Amino acid sequence: MAQQRAHHFSQILLADGWARDVRIVCTGGVCASIAIEVPASAGDERHTIGIPGLPNLHSHAFQRGMAGLAERRGLTDDSFWTWRDVMYRFVDRIRPEDLQAIAALAFIEMLESGFTRVGEFHYLHHDIDGIANANLAIMAEALVAAAHDTGIALTLLPVFYAHSGFGGLAPQFGQRRFICDLEQFGRLLEGAAAAVATLPDGIVGVAPHSLRAVTADELKRLLTMSPTGPVHIHIAEQIREVEDCVHATGVRPVEWLLDTVAVDERWCLVHATHMTDDEARRLAATGAVAGLCPITEANLGDGIFNAGPFLSAGGRYGIGSDSNILIDATEELRWLEYGQRLADCARNCLSTGQGASTGGGVFATALAGGGQALGASSTLAVGAPLDFLTLTADHPSLADRTNEDILDSWIFAAGRCAIDSVWRRGERVVSEGAHRYRPRIEQRYRGVVRRLLA
Repeated sequence: MAQQRAHHFSQILLADGWARDVRIVCTGGVCASIAIEVPASAGDERHTIGIPGLPNLHSHAFQRGMAGLAERRGLTDDSFWTWRDVMYRFVDRIRPEDLQAIAALAFIEMLESGFTRVGEFHYLHHDIDGIANANLAIMAEALVAAAHDTGIALTLLPVFYAHSGFGGLAPQFGQRRFICDLEQFGRLLEGAAAAVATLPDGIVGVAPHSLRAVTADELKRLLTMSPTGPVHIHIAEQIREVEDCVHATGVRPVEWLLDTVAVDERWCLVHATHMTDDEARRLAATGAVAGLCPITEANLGDGIFNAGPFLSAGGRYGIGSDSNILIDATEELRWLEYGQRLADCARNCLSTGQGASTGGGVFATALAGGGQALGASSTLAVGAPLDFLTLTADHPSLADRTNEDILDSWIFAAGRCAIDSVWRRGERVVSEGAHRYRPRIEQRYRGVVRRLLA
C-alpha cells in the first residue's frame, strides 16, 4: 500500500490561487486530496507558507563545473563565441562518472533554490575522442543517475547536433562529442527513453540544437522521432546568429522556423532574444513557450528579450538556468523583470495590469510556462506530484506578508535565503536551506573538478 502523509499549511498557493488553512494528503508521492479552511489533524506536517516548486526549463548541467572560468577578457572583444571556446576546452575531459557528479551538484542547487523539475538540454553524447560510446546513451544515463541521487524531477531533452553553421556546414573539432546523424540519434533517443523510464515522473523530449546545427530536412525528420513529447531549440540568441541566418536563408531565425515547421504548444524556443515585434507576435500566436534564462543571457551578453509585443499578444514564457553560472530561481525571476526595467526605463514591466503583483505575475507565468514546456504538471492540484517549497515566515522581508505580497517580497527582497524546506513527491529533500545529501555530493564534485582542472 502506498505511503500516506498529510501536510497542513497556514497559507499556500494552489492552482486556483492563495488559500488558508489547507490540508493536503499525499499518497505515493501524489496529491490525493486538498481541503481548504480546515484545522490540522494530529500527525500532520505543519507549515506556515507553501508555494509550488518551479520548473527549470533549460539547463546544461555539465557547465556547472566551469562556472567562473570564462570571466577573463581575451585579446579581442569577448562574446558568446569566445565563451563557447572555453566551454569546448572544458568539455574535452568529462566522462560519464564526471557528468553524474557535476550534474548532481547542479541538481541539488536547483532544489535548494526552488526548482523541483529540470529540463536537461543534453548534447554531450560521445567519448572524449568524439567516437560514439558502445552504449550510445551512457551520458544520458549519467544524468538520470544524478536525478536519482538528488530527487529532482527530470525532463530529458536529447539534442540532435549535426553541423557547425547554416547550410549544413561541417562540424568543428570542438563539437566532436555532440555530433550525430539521424540513425545514430534515433538509437540514442531510445536508450535515453529507457533510462528515464526508471525515474518517477520522468519525461523525454527532443531538442534540435539550433537552426545552425540542423538542416530543414533533418529538422522535419527529427520531429517524426518524437511526435508527442516536448520540442526545445536554441534560437535567435545572438545577433551574429541572426545575421548568419539572414545571409543563408534570406529571413530571420524565428521567422524561418515559423514558416518551415508547425510550431505549437509542445515547443519551447530557448532565448528567442533577438525577435522583431512581428516575430514576437507570431511566436505568441503559436502557443509555444519562450525559454528565458536571464542570468546566463546577461553573463553571455546575449541581450534582452523583446517582452512587450510578445506578452501583449498572449505569449507564454518560463525560466531556466542554462549555463548554471549561478543557480537561483528567484534571481532568474528578479532579473527577468529587471532586464525589462533597464531596457524600458520603467518599473513593474511584467505586471499583468494596474494594481497587479509583479512577483505574483512572473511566478505564475513561469510556473505555467515551465510546466507546459517540460510536459509536466507544475501546480499543486489533486493528481499531481506533491512538489512544493516552504518559506521561513519569520524572515524579515516576509514579516506580515500574505498572498501575492509574499511572492513580491520573496522574489525582490528575501531571495533564496528565505527557503526553508523543499519537498519533492511529498518527500523532504531540502531542510533549513540545504539538500539532505549535500555533503556527500559536494565532496564527490570537488574531487571530479580537481581532476578535470589539473
